[in-house]
Amino acid sequence: MKTVTITIQEDGEPREIEIQVPDTGEGGWGDLSKNTYVNKPHTRVDAVDKVTGRAKYTADIKLPGLLYGRILRSAHPRARINRIDATRAMALPGVSVVVLPNDDPEVFSRECRFAGQEIAAVAATTPEVAEDALHAIDVDYEVLPFVVDEDAARDPDAAQVHSDRGNVGEPRVGEQGDIAAGFAQADVTLEASYRCQVQSHIALETHGNVCQWEGDKLTVWASTQGVFSVRGELAGHFGIPETNVRVITEFMGGGFGAKFGARKEGVICALLARKAGAPVKLMLTRKEEHLSTGNRPSAVQHVKLGATSDGKLVAYERSNYGTPGVAGSANIPGAPYLYEIPNYRIEQTSVFTNAGPMAAQRAPGHPQAAFAMESMMDEMAEALGMDPIDIRQMNDPDEARRNMVAMGAEHIGWKTRRSATPNSQTGRIKTGMGVGSCRWGGGGGRTQAECTINPDGSVHVKCGTQDIGTGTLTLVHMVAAEEFGLKIEDITVGIGDTNYPYSGGSGGSTTAASVSPAIKGTTMLAKLELFKKIAPNFGVEPGELVASDGNVFVGSDPSRSMTWQQAAAQLGDEPIFFHGQWLPGYSDSGVPGVHFVEVSVDTETGLVKVDRVVAVHNSGMILNPLTWASQVNGGVLMGIGYGMYENRIMDPATGYMVNANLEDYKVMGSMDIPEIEILRYDEPERGVIGIGEPATIPTPASIANAIYNACGARIREMPFTPDKVLSALAAVKEG
Repeated sequence: MKTVTITIQEDGEPREIEIQVPDTGEGGWGDLSKNTYVNKPHTRVDAVDKVTGRAKYTADIKLPGLLYGRILRSAHPRARINRIDATRAMALPGVSVVVLPNDDPEVFSRECRFAGQEIAAVAATTPEVAEDALHAIDVDYEVLPFVVDEDAARDPDAAQVHSDRGNVGEPRVGEQGDIAAGFAQADVTLEASYRCQVQSHIALETHGNVCQWEGDKLTVWASTQGVFSVRGELAGHFGIPETNVRVITEFMGGGFGAKFGARKEGVICALLARKAGAPVKLMLTRKEEHLSTGNRPSAVQHVKLGATSDGKLVAYERSNYGTPGVAGSANIPGAPYLYEIPNYRIEQTSVFTNAGPMAAQRAPGHPQAAFAMESMMDEMAEALGMDPIDIRQMNDPDEARRNMVAMGAEHIGWKTRRSATPNSQTGRIKTGMGVGSCRWGGGGGRTQAECTINPDGSVHVKCGTQDIGTGTLTLVHMVAAEEFGLKIEDITVGIGDTNYPYSGGSGGSTTAASVSPAIKGTTMLAKLELFKKIAPNFGVEPGELVASDGNVFVGSDPSRSMTWQQAAAQLGDEPIFFHGQWLPGYSDSGVPGVHFVEVSVDTETGLVKVDRVVAVHNSGMILNPLTWASQVNGGVLMGIGYGMYENRIMDPATGYMVNANLEDYKVMGSMDIPEIEILRYDEPERGVIGIGEPATIPTPASIANAIYNACGARIREMPFTPDKVLSALAAVKEG
C-alpha cells in the first residue's frame, strides 16, 4: 500500500487528506505485460451501435409533442434593429412560439455585430414550418459601417466593432534577456512574415439540443463536450438550482473545442421549450456552424530570428496579430515555440472584426505558432548551410522530442532519401520531405466516479464524463474490467449524464488523463472493500488476494480460489458502493511530437499532394493503442486540412462569409488522404497523457517545409493552394 494525497470537499471547502491505495509501481498501472485490456488494442464497445445506427445522438431524440426550433440571425454584419415584428410568423399554422429580443436581452440583442448573430427564434411543429416562420418575421434594420478584414480593422479610421473599446486590443508582451544584445551576437539574422487563415471546426454533428421542462426542472439532451458546463450555464441563466437541470449526452459527433457550455443556441432552445410548454429540438445547420459557433483565429506573424554561425539560436522577436471576430482572443503561445532562445521579445494583439466569434479549436494557437517557427527554422538552417534536423536538435531542450526526431528521421530515411538541395529534381512533378515538431500540455484531475459491486457479481461503474467520439466509454470499460479480472461485457458503464459523479469537459487532451485515474482508483478501492469482506475465508490479508480471469484467489497459492460470483455472493444482501475520485500518480502532462511529411508538387499547376506522413507521438502509457492511433490519424488529417484546404472567406464589401457550406469551404476528401505511419514513443512510467491536440499541430509546417524541399518555393501563407505555389515558383524564377 502507499499513501496519496487527495482533495475532498468538506462543507463546501476543499480539504486535503491522505488515503492508502495499493502500490502498483511507477506510473501507477503495474506490469502492463500481464494486462488483458489496458495498454492492449481493443475495438470500441459502441462500434456496432454506431455503424448500425442504433446509437442515439441528440438529433435522434424524439419526444411526444416535440417542436422544432430555428434561430433568426442578423442579415447584416453591423446593424441596429429599430423594429422587429413577429405577427405574420405567429399567424402561420403550426407555429407555437416566437421569442424576440425583449423576451431575453441577455441572449438577443438589437445591436448586431456580425452577420449570423442571433436576434429571434421560433418553435413549430415541423422544421419546415419553423423555417418559413423565420422569413415571416419583419425586421427593420439600421445598417451601420462594418469591417471584416483584420488588416483593415487595424486602421484607426476603420469602423469600430464595439462602442466601448477599439478594434485593436491591448498588446500582450513576453520578453526575456537582452534582445538587442542577442541580435548583435548573431552571425545570421532572418526576418519573414507568416500568415494563417481562419478555420472552422467542422464537427460531423452540428451543435444542438433537445430541451424539456417539467415544472421548474429542465432535462437537456445536448451535443456537448461538457455536460456539467451546460448544466451550470442553464441553471445560472434561468435562476434555478443546478440540481434542477439534468444534461444527457449519450453519443456525440465531435466538437474540437467549440461545444463547451450551453451557448446561445442551448439557452434559446430552453427558452422556446419553456414558453411553448413542450419539448423543443434545435439543431443548427452547417451554415450556422460556420457563422456563429466559433473558429480558429487567424494569425499574422512577423518574425525575426538570429543565430550564430554554428547554429545556436541567440535572439528572437515576434510581432503578431489575428482576429477572433467580435469576441475572444487571437493570441498564440507567448514564448518562442519549442526552442530555447536566451533573448526574446514577443508582442501580440487581437483585432476585433465584424465576424463570428472564435472558439477554442484543437490545440488553440499552437498550429499557428508551429507553422511560423518551424518554417523559420528551415530557413535559418539553409542560411547557415545546416541540415534542418541538426539545427533543431541543437536548440531543442526536450530530450524526448530530440529522440523522437531521431526516430522519425531514421524511419523515413531523412539522410538517405531526402535531397539536401531543394528543387534538385528534373521534370514537372517534384517530390520533397519536410519536418515539423510540437508540444502540448494536457494533464488530468477533478473527475469522480462511482462503483457498485452487487452480490450477484454484477458491476456498475458511473462517471459524468462524455464520449465525444474519442473512445472514452471504451476506456472506462477496459480499466474497470482489468481491475476486476472480468470481461469487458461484464461491466455496466454509465457516462454522459449529470446525474452521475462530476467530471470536467472533454477538451485540451485532458479526458483520458482525468477519467482513467478516477476509474482506476474507484474500482481498485471498491475491489479492496470486497477483498476485506472475503479475505477471512482464505485466512489471508486483503492485499494478498488477486482478481483475474473471473476468479479471486490467493496470489501466492492460486489453487485457493473462488469464482467472482462466489466472492460477490459473500456480500449477502449488502452491495459494495464506492464513490471515488481522480488519484495522483496515474497520469501526467506535457508531451512532444514530430511529423515528417513527403509531398509531390506539380510545378505546372501548383497542385500539392501529401503522399506520406510519419507521425511520432508520445502519450506516456497508452490505454488503448487502437483509439490512440485513431486520434493521431484524426489530428494529422485535420492538420492537412488546415494547411492545404480550409479557409473562411469574408467578403469585405458585404461583410458575409461567402463559403459557409461544405462545397465552397474545402475539407479533405478520401482521395486526399495520404499514407500515415504512426510511431509510438512509449513512456509508461509517466502514466496516461492525452493525444487529441498534439497530433494536429506540426502538420502544416512540415508540409510547407516539404514543398520547399521539393521545388524551392517557400510558402509563408496558409492554405497552400496552387495559386500561392505558382506565385512562389514565379518568384523563384525571377530571383
